[in-house]
Amino acid sequence: MNQQDKRGQVKKVVLAYSGGLDTSIILKWLQSTYGCEVVTFTADLGQGEELEPARQKALLLGIKPENIFIEDLREEFVRDYVFPMFRANTVYEGQYLLGTSIARPLIGKKQIEIAEKVGADAVAHGATGKGNDQVRFELTYYALKPDVTVIAPWREWDLTSRTKLIEFAEMHQIPIAKDKRGEAPFSVDANLLHASSEGKVLEDPSVDVPDYVYSRTDDPEKAPDKPTIITVDFEKGDAVAIDGKTLSPASLLAKLNELGKRNGIGRLDLVENRFVGMKSRGMYETPGGTILLAAHRGIESITLDRGAAHLKDELMPKYAELIYNGFWFSPEREMLQAAIDKSQEFVTGRVKLKLYKGSVAVIGRESKYSLYDQDLVTFEEGAVAYDHRDAAGFIKLNALRLRTLGQRKKKLGL
Repeated sequence: MNQQDKRGQVKKVVLAYSGGLDTSIILKWLQSTYGCEVVTFTADLGQGEELEPARQKALLLGIKPENIFIEDLREEFVRDYVFPMFRANTVYEGQYLLGTSIARPLIGKKQIEIAEKVGADAVAHGATGKGNDQVRFELTYYALKPDVTVIAPWREWDLTSRTKLIEFAEMHQIPIAKDKRGEAPFSVDANLLHASSEGKVLEDPSVDVPDYVYSRTDDPEKAPDKPTIITVDFEKGDAVAIDGKTLSPASLLAKLNELGKRNGIGRLDLVENRFVGMKSRGMYETPGGTILLAAHRGIESITLDRGAAHLKDELMPKYAELIYNGFWFSPEREMLQAAIDKSQEFVTGRVKLKLYKGSVAVIGRESKYSLYDQDLVTFEEGAVAYDHRDAAGFIKLNALRLRTLGQRKKKLGL
């Protein structure tokens, strides 16, 4: 269906709505351009902002009360998206903890659920035509509702500058905060897992990130001079308690965020490869996630068999790429998830960590399922499961092909 056909056929659209200026402009643009009924959906993913203003803004722009949906998704977000991802120790391109990527499939899923509930025939998002989020949203939409119509205003309209956006807002009586009239120095996406900052002052990768950009972490150099010691308890690969106190998934991540912020943990200045083909520079703050990753690897170090642990590390980059590229609801991601979840059957126990001036270090780990055998690793004589003399045959068998190659080189004079 082309753009003009869509504009004649769409009757009701569910918009991912933050209540900010851009999505408010999109809301009014949908009404005026498509002539359709707009339903707004605002998700609380722990971004740290009041959501009631979004409701009031939607009402002000003519949205019926029954067409305004605001949902607290913090527990579902951490339980069903963040935790499954962390079971794999997931990092994209060796560093990025995927804080934005993992939130998009949940938002998209809820939009589709609301579309089904209210009988909407279309969904819309505010992602730009250069970024990854347009892909993540739309792959989710199509996976869950193959016949849905997708509207991406940034790929359709001619509001190509800040000036044009402001003019449109003024023309349609959309309130504009004083600090929104000028070009923002950088853009921010935030949820309970992270805050990411991109654009403008961050676009030159040779220039340091200005101090005022950071919002989730204190300056590591100004963090407490005394380290913070904590314990994190795991059950089947998921964190369940801090310092012996059981917490819900969202509450636990919020507590780790608080501890990480205070100790300056989780800053990442990254140039990454976007799925759409370009490189971009972003600054990510993931205080709780950085601690969680270290803790999870710590408990796995004593509970996972070498073969399983190494296979997980081989699968992880593919799994990370699938999430980054928007394929959360793909069969291959679900296949990998099944393997990852199977590996976590005995990943239960307690990890002790030291948090200090931007660093997190595992300093202790214990589990009733531990595979660590002190009798085996000791240098003292008497270990019955290991005979030192067996190593000679083991080494010779593993060296057989290397010796054969060496003999050939010698014969050829190489």
